[in-house]
Formats: sequence, structure tokens, C-alpha cells
Amino acid sequence: MDKLEDLISEARVAFDSATEIAQLEQVKARFLGKSGALAQLRKGLASLSPEERPKAGARFNDVKGSIEQLLGDRRDAIQAKALAARLEQEKIDVTMPGRDRASGGLHPVTRTLERVTTLFRSMGFDVADGPEIETDFYNFTALNQPADHPARSMHDTFYLEGEQHLLRTHTSPIQIHYMEQHRPPVRVIAPGRVYRVDSDATHSPMFHQLEGLWVDQTATFSDLKGVVREFLRNFFEIEDLEVRFRPSYFPFTEPSAEIDMTFKDGWLEIGGCGMVHPQVLRNVEIDPEQFQGFAFGMGLDRLAMLRYGVNDLRLFFDGDLRFLRQFA
Repeated sequence: MDKLEDLISEARVAFDSATEIAQLEQVKARFLGKSGALAQLRKGLASLSPEERPKAGARFNDVKGSIEQLLGDRRDAIQAKALAARLEQEKIDVTMPGRDRASGGLHPVTRTLERVTTLFRSMGFDVADGPEIETDFYNFTALNQPADHPARSMHDTFYLEGEQHLLRTHTSPIQIHYMEQHRPPVRVIAPGRVYRVDSDATHSPMFHQLEGLWVDQTATFSDLKGVVREFLRNFFEIEDLEVRFRPSYFPFTEPSAEIDMTFKDGWLEIGGCGMVHPQVLRNVEIDPEQFQGFAFGMGLDRLAMLRYGVNDLRLFFDGDLRFLRQFA
């Protein structure tokens, strides 16, 4: 019986020393487990006389109840302390200002694309799209650039395995696809991502290009100049913007010209253009004796740089939110 009394004191000290529930469960096994102290003392009840056994059994049950009560009290105390610590850690200061939810915005190149398509739609152009992975035929051959053509060296790009497919170097293949599916008259622009092995402040391995095409029986170089001038003056919102056309060479147009516009105190090249080469029309089964047309192309990223006053093309694609938030 004396051992039962001592067991209550030992259990109180042991339970109070536990600071976590897992630790308390380990201490519990010492007293209330199948091989614990109480279980061992209970075995001694069998050695008592029949007269002593009822009194000893009742006392044993009282001690067990006391130990279980001590265990429950300590468990509640540990849980209460843990909850208080968690509430203290996670408490909310209602006097603090709330957190603003950041609002997104369109990328400046996307804004430029939307402006460009709106302006050309107002002039009667459709907008076409096409695959970024192209075949050699659509990216080069159909555009009057056979395998041995020197102009290909200006379009160094990324080839897929086997070199039968590549990442398009311009959006001109979209025009070929479009002419295969639509008969003249054709009036369409083809914006999109293109790829070339080139990278510096004004060039990127991936960039955006806009190309336009007009094919019918009466399209002339004068029409080409009028469309380009109208677009640039409306895009930059400069009514007296000067635009000039310098003779140049492109394999898919003849004659061809570079497009320049006044910029600050001089001239800035903004794109290229020309009358569609007869061979390009033949490649899509359009008779060049009946139809003629013009094409033009310019960089959407360059237009965005000029419109927003950005001097490094790479800023558009670095993912720096401090830069991009200026346009949101």
C-alpha cells in the first residue's frame, strides 16, 4: 500500500516534467502501460488474504484514478500552452493596413500588337496566324530562297532534329499558308514570334514581327507607300511624320525598299517592303500575269521601343516587374 502512495507522487513529478504531448505519452506508459508500475503492483494483490484483498483493490483503483486525473490535467495544460503560443504567433493586428492585391497588366509588346492590329483592321486587313515550327519549304523555298541562296545566311535559326523543321525566322510563312487557302484579293497582316540566333541591345533570339500582304489585280507600289505612311502616322500619332523608301533587296519582293522614318534629328530604319516577287505567287499557284501585290514587314518590338522610349530590347523579356509595371 505504501508503494501505491509513493506512485502518485512519482507520477505527478514525471507528468509535470513533460512539456510536449509525445513526451507525456512516453511517461504515461511507465505508470499506466501494460508493463507499467500499476500493472506490476496489481499482480501483488493476488498474494493478499481474502480479507485484505477488497480493501487493497479499492485503494488500487483510487490510486489509478488519481494518476489518470494527473495525466489528463497535464495533457490539458500542455495543449492550452501550445494553443496560446500559436495564437500569439498567428495573431492579427487589426489596426495594420490591409495588403493590396496586385493587379496585372498587358505586356508592352502585347499592347503594341493590339494597337497595330486595330489600325490595320481599320484599313481592311485581316489578321492571320500560323505555326512557329515550320518546314524549310514554307520558311525559305516558297519565299524564293532555295537551299543555295545567300540570303539564308541572314536567317540563322534554330533547327529541330534532322533539319527538316525549324523555328520560323519571320512571319512570311503565314502569308504562304494564307495564300494557299485564300484566293485573291488578299489583304492580311501576320504578327507573331520569330527566332534567330542573334542577341544584343537591339536584337533578341526571340522577337516579334509584323508582316503585311496585299494581292489583287491593281495593287501598286504607290498603294504600298500609302498604307505604310498611314499606319506609321497613326501608330505614332504624328500627322506630319516623314517616311521615305530606300532601294534595297529582298529575295521575295522585286522591287524592294527599306522603310525609314524621321526620328529625332535623323532617319531611322523601321522595316522593309516591296512588290511580291512573281515566283512567290507561282509557288502558291497564283498567276503573276493576272495578279500582283506588295508586302511589308517590321519589328513589333522595335515599334514598342520607339513608342515607349525603351533603349534596350532585352528589358522587355527579362521579367523584371519593376520595369513592366510602368506599362500596367
